[in-house]
Amino acid sequence: MERLDRHLEGLWEQFSDGVIALGDDLRIVSFSRGAERITGYRAEEVVGRNCQEIFDTEFCKRLLPLPKTLEKGGSISNVRVRMVGADDEILVSVTVTPLKDPGGRIIGGILSFRDVGEVYKLTAQLYQETMRLQAILNSIGDGVFTVDTNFRITNFNPSAERITGFRREEVMGKLCHTIFRSQLCGTGCPLRRTIETGENVSDFEMEIVNSGGELVPVYVSTALLVDDEGEIIGGVETFRDLSLLKDLRRELREVYSFSNIIGKNSKMQDIFNLIKMVSQTASTVLVQGETGTGKDLIARAIHHNSPRRDGPFVKVSCAALPETLLESELFGHKRGAFTGAVKDKPGRFSLANGGTIFLDEVAEIPVGVQAKLLRVLEEQEFEPLGSTSSVKVDVRIIAATNRKLGEAIREGKFREDLYYRLNVLTVSLPSLRERSDDIPLLIGHFIEKYNREMDKRIGTVSQDAMDLLLDYPWPGNVRQLEHAIEHAFIHCTGSVIDTAHLPQEIRPAEMEAGRRFSKRPYSLQQIEREAIVSSLKMNKWDRGLTARALKISRTTLWRKMKRYGIRAE
Repeated sequence: MERLDRHLEGLWEQFSDGVIALGDDLRIVSFSRGAERITGYRAEEVVGRNCQEIFDTEFCKRLLPLPKTLEKGGSISNVRVRMVGADDEILVSVTVTPLKDPGGRIIGGILSFRDVGEVYKLTAQLYQETMRLQAILNSIGDGVFTVDTNFRITNFNPSAERITGFRREEVMGKLCHTIFRSQLCGTGCPLRRTIETGENVSDFEMEIVNSGGELVPVYVSTALLVDDEGEIIGGVETFRDLSLLKDLRRELREVYSFSNIIGKNSKMQDIFNLIKMVSQTASTVLVQGETGTGKDLIARAIHHNSPRRDGPFVKVSCAALPETLLESELFGHKRGAFTGAVKDKPGRFSLANGGTIFLDEVAEIPVGVQAKLLRVLEEQEFEPLGSTSSVKVDVRIIAATNRKLGEAIREGKFREDLYYRLNVLTVSLPSLRERSDDIPLLIGHFIEKYNREMDKRIGTVSQDAMDLLLDYPWPGNVRQLEHAIEHAFIHCTGSVIDTAHLPQEIRPAEMEAGRRFSKRPYSLQQIEREAIVSSLKMNKWDRGLTARALKISRTTLWRKMKRYGIRAE
């Protein structure tokens, strides 16, 4: 048992899940940092004590088959039970695996478990309506296999069999790349990187090929295997099947998107419903909203969901051209109408015949051109520059502006009669500040987009980065958010976007907040540490009360205390 204790100590400390190693007498011989974080117990408090003596409620009752498991070599997978932590009960998902010596004799067992509440909170923050996803995820066991330093497989658990389709006896002793056949097996293998550099890899997204030749998306985490002398003897890799998660993400995009517009916010859902109704009419539509809110996408959505979808969609940026050129651009001209007009040229209205014309930044149209536009709206006809005859068209007009047209009317810059002709149906887009609950959903969409475009495998953003992205006011709205994620992709070389990868204009918002608390510049981490220590002292070092005061979970508080080296006085 002493050898078991020493061998496991280095291995299991490197997993984020809680891991407890038990002897065949149910005595705890190893207690990982993940177990400390989840339960609130310190290793020195529990090592050497009987498991049932520590976790003495439903946890033990539901795991009564444990002695039998250790005796016969079976397994218990993904049992959801409540275990007693240092402060309160915790709902966990537990997997029990027998531990054998080289001779095949069972000498103990491994309990790996994760806090179900943590998983719920992480996913619910992004998709509150998919709590069923948690049940699915918690019923999926992680695949685990080990290799020696030559990358030959030395262990392969039942979940690895299920995910890959290979039986344990088929893979034992074989080179792992001949089994998983990933494109990364040659140069980007995370397990090889761990064995060669000693660096652990967490939640690396990649694809493997199962026994049927199908690609399976997985999250991979790796760690070193070391012997009693501290020598590296191989590596261990855990991998989680993401197929169901990807299907659910795809399902979420379908629920919370409409013609490439994404939003679960109630205002956006109302706009989706309005677009569906507006699209079926031929009425003029005015789209209002700040710069970067997606007015172009709204116009395209209305067109592509309308009976005119097979007709042309023509966009005109009214702010980009001077008056004479804009008039020619909109209505066309005859040869000789002005210097340089060497031949007849149809205007955008003629090109949009039978379809839709989108007048972006319509408030910038000069007053002289507005009269012609009004005629098109009223009579569906116009005269090209230099022509004496009218041209009839069948065009639907969608206009957009980021200005308040009422003010432009009062300033004499916009015709009131044109305003009322444009303002038949209005779609008012909220700013990103008004729909901040859509930010995680939009971030996920942009991560997928730039993974495809840049051929990267970034999976998510860190919690600190997400906090910055959620708190930033986004004056440039969705367009600015997309550019921020694109900027982060360029600078991020790993699988997680962190605060350092974000644009400079986003990061100072937090730093300035820190300066308000002190005359000397504190880092965000220093401010957070001081806030935690202050709250702990106010609550007499009661972690439960402190977590509630800070509006975070106990496990998050425990993790931050560990990070900042905060110990109870």
